[in-house]
Amino acid sequence: MSTELLEKIESQKALEFLKRMLLIRRFEEACAEHYSAGSIRGFLHLYIGEEAIATGVIDCLETEDSIVATYREHAHAILKGVNPKFVMAEMFGNVEGCSKGRGGSMHIFSAEHRFFGGNAIVAGGLPIACGLALADQMQNLNRVTVCFFGEGAVCEGEFHESMNLAKLWNLPVLFVCENNQYAMGTHIKRSESECDLVRKVESYNVPATKVDGMDVLAVNEATRSVVDRIRSGDYGPHFMECQTYRFRAHSMFDAELYRDKSEVERWKKNGPITKFVESLKEGGFVNDEQIALMISEANRQVQEAVTFAEEGTRESVEDLLKHVLWEGESP
Repeated sequence: MSTELLEKIESQKALEFLKRMLLIRRFEEACAEHYSAGSIRGFLHLYIGEEAIATGVIDCLETEDSIVATYREHAHAILKGVNPKFVMAEMFGNVEGCSKGRGGSMHIFSAEHRFFGGNAIVAGGLPIACGLALADQMQNLNRVTVCFFGEGAVCEGEFHESMNLAKLWNLPVLFVCENNQYAMGTHIKRSESECDLVRKVESYNVPATKVDGMDVLAVNEATRSVVDRIRSGDYGPHFMECQTYRFRAHSMFDAELYRDKSEVERWKKNGPITKFVESLKEGGFVNDEQIALMISEANRQVQEAVTFAEEGTRESVEDLLKHVLWEGESP
């Protein structure tokens, strides 16, 4: 982690970053526990190991800015302001959830917080992000749309169409590629003929940068510079590749036979939280007692969310056809 960046940041801001990363790490761990216990069903994709990206990027956004994410989006929703209670209730499939229990892990949504998914389709969020940015542009609204996606999306046609349109129309959108190296179960070197993603994007004349996605301060500084330029109204789209590594399998269904455990352990030693804590302690920003208190507070918030979800209610059978449209005679 850059000592220069640490010297530039205020102590309170640095500690806030650590609190946020600890919260979303504990939230994801709790999701894994309750999935194994059978309380959470369906697919579950965890963000453990990638916390620095969502934390660093979303800190730079305003309330009215929009986010479009992937199915690995719990952290993004929480950091955008969605109450962890409502996110956990959605995991449990209860009507108190932010999508009324109908979306589950992959379809977190909150129009109130301008969080437009959670999308289960790889690269499906990119055209949506372009649409949101175009709407803001046409209404002369000084907003930025941020679209998160993994490196696997770069293989999809929607990615190339979106890059092209975003540049043609000079849309106020920041594309954040969370390159965790394994799109599902295949290493990028086995699925991409050109692994330099910045080089690919530059073929569309979209400005692009590469960032250490395990360093929250590097992500934050790079994002703030870009977001300020996009918000100025005369910059247009930008692509940011955040090089990171997920510590858990692609999903809870994944047997994870495609990578060595030793590789995972090597990355864990330089994980975003571990690395940040070490730097903060060396810089005199925090001590062990303060860290213990932060962990305790993260545990408390997540346990509160779990209790809320456990005490939630299932949708009644009578309401199952609510919001379902059909033609002709009612089923």
